[in-house]
Amino acid sequence: MRKGILSLTAVAAAAALTLTACGDDSDDGAAASGSGAVKGKVGVILPDTTSSVRYESFDRPYLEQAFKAAGVGYDIQNAEGSTQRFQTIADQMLTSGVTVLVVDGLDSNSAAAVQRKAQAQGVKTIDYDRLALGGVSDYYVSFDNVKVGEELGKGLQKCLGDKKSNIVYLNGAPTDNNATLFARGAHGVLDKAASYTKVAEQAVPDWKAENAATIFEQMWTERKGAIDGVLAANDGVGNAVVSILKKNKEAGKVAVTGQDATLEGLQNILDGNQCMTVYKPVKQEADAVAKLAVALIKGEKGETNGTVNDPEGKRDVPSVLLNPVPIFKDGVKRVVDDGFVKKADLCKGAYAAKCKDAGIE
Repeated sequence: MRKGILSLTAVAAAAALTLTACGDDSDDGAAASGSGAVKGKVGVILPDTTSSVRYESFDRPYLEQAFKAAGVGYDIQNAEGSTQRFQTIADQMLTSGVTVLVVDGLDSNSAAAVQRKAQAQGVKTIDYDRLALGGVSDYYVSFDNVKVGEELGKGLQKCLGDKKSNIVYLNGAPTDNNATLFARGAHGVLDKAASYTKVAEQAVPDWKAENAATIFEQMWTERKGAIDGVLAANDGVGNAVVSILKKNKEAGKVAVTGQDATLEGLQNILDGNQCMTVYKPVKQEADAVAKLAVALIKGEKGETNGTVNDPEGKRDVPSVLLNPVPIFKDGVKRVVDDGFVKKADLCKGAYAAKCKDAGIE
């Protein structure tokens, strides 16, 4: 795990920040407002398609929707897990004349390098979802990631109860600062529970499910199946754990957490093979970053509700910190009602009856 751990200070409760439409969509990125028309273009670099399905399934369409509503030109690209491609995309966007660059970095070093290059060219930057340690971003937009970890920890605790339990941690990628924060939050809750014994903990390289499956199978073998709970950092990792438990005919007997409220994760919850997930309403995050980008284009100060300390950059970054939502079986309906997951996808086939049992009509 990274040595640099962020401290979060929310100066107000994180609220859903919605973007007010500022005019019609236009090719030149002009956004009309009460203070007059301004022109600008926003570049967004998403990190990959493997650590989570959210980036292409949710972030991209929500960001497009938000920028169109604001009448701002935009260019959204995905680095596909390559730091070299990440830097190439950034160079192309800077050459094309973007006014604001929104960065969701693969790692802090490459993201911070892109931000410094943008700053040298007079382009403002916003860290999106992940903070680039040692970077120079003007703002940071994310869910309160320590709180995400706390919800994971509280979720596992709710699923296990007070009985004596052996637990293992499968944390996210060691290069992802968010993973550090998730683990910090989870430990802050679970380390206080005297009835739980941590018997193993390991980071999952690149958040890849195949890596998680290999790691957990080794843990399971070494402990001879004496594992009662798994703090899995996201649904992809959680599903990898479930696959190994199914292989050993133990699925549903071990409490498993997750994050991102993916279709796969929600179906695991309906099956009883995963006890909970942490839902992060991505639309709130996309709307918030779009609102900040528009403010920067207009030369205005953005609205924030907290700060995040960057120990490597020795600075406090003005931030929009949003609240995550724990989802158990009785809360799956909330995710469907939000439109985050479609009922037609979640409730097809054998899941129709399970959806009905969960109140999803």
